Amino acid sequence: MAGVLDSVNQRTQLVGQNRLELLLFKLSDSQIYGINVFKVREVLQCPPLTTLPKLHPSMRGIAHIRGQTISIIDMNLATGGQPIEDLETRFIIITEYNRSVQAFLVGSVERIININWENILPPPNGVGRSNYLTAVTELEGSLIEVLDVEKILDEISPIATDVAVDVIDRTIQEKMSNKKILIADDSMVARRQIERALSALGIDCDMVKDGKEALVLLKSISKTQPVTDKYALMISDVEMPEMDGYTLTAEVKADQDLAGLHIILHTSLSGIFNQAMVEKVGADDFIAKFNPDELAVAVQKVINLQTNISEK
Repeated sequence: MAGVLDSVNQRTQLVGQNRLELLLFKLSDSQIYGINVFKVREVLQCPPLTTLPKLHPSMRGIAHIRGQTISIIDMNLATGGQPIEDLETRFIIITEYNRSVQAFLVGSVERIININWENILPPPNGVGRSNYLTAVTELEGSLIEVLDVEKILDEISPIATDVAVDVIDRTIQEKMSNKKILIADDSMVARRQIERALSALGIDCDMVKDGKEALVLLKSISKTQPVTDKYALMISDVEMPEMDGYTLTAEVKADQDLAGLHIILHTSLSGIFNQAMVEKVGADDFIAKFNPDELAVAVQKVINLQTNISEK
């Protein structure tokens, strides 16, 4: 298993093809879970852990790995289950989310699968707001659950969402001319973070939960008015059920009625993302999650540029 992820950084050919690779794992029972390979740095046998006082209940300790101190989060505890036992036989999945590195303790690591985002579906209706699912899919008759890692991390170590006062341009609200910003993100936590940051700028936004929903909405609007009359820009996550952000961007830029919409890709794929991916699908900008000041600066820059162009 130590070498199973050696070629992670070579997997960028999936970009723009609406495909992803999932690393499958189990916690304490037979249920199979998945995590995007792009977010995984390494998989290791669980090392000896050092406990510290006043750790979050879901954190089992810290480990020193390749010169770095990494927090070890028990994925089963974090999602409401019991502690994973027999640590010496378990694995940790070292990941990079939202500019931070952490490891998740899991029961076992299975294999990597290549799957189309169209086969990754939103959680079924009725699971409730308290669930930790961001998507589900099926493989060989078994249900695979994709966990909302951003929600788990936000509960353990919440990210600041307030925009610094000296970053806010007080003229932006007036310059929006009743326009909104479209947000596409499958994570409820991420949508809430973005909405809070934009509200500090006096900006209203519309929210959709995946790329397919965003594309359908934009095409519907374009039948009656230019989409740029309604939306100043779109901020899109990359990982989303049914249609990912790369494919959404490529579809928008290929449609002459939508191509003028400014698109910012906003993703927790910070550790292995590169500019070539942005250029490949035609996105206008990329911001790693989540820094409210950086997001505010990027949005205000677009709006100010659009205002200057319209005034000429």
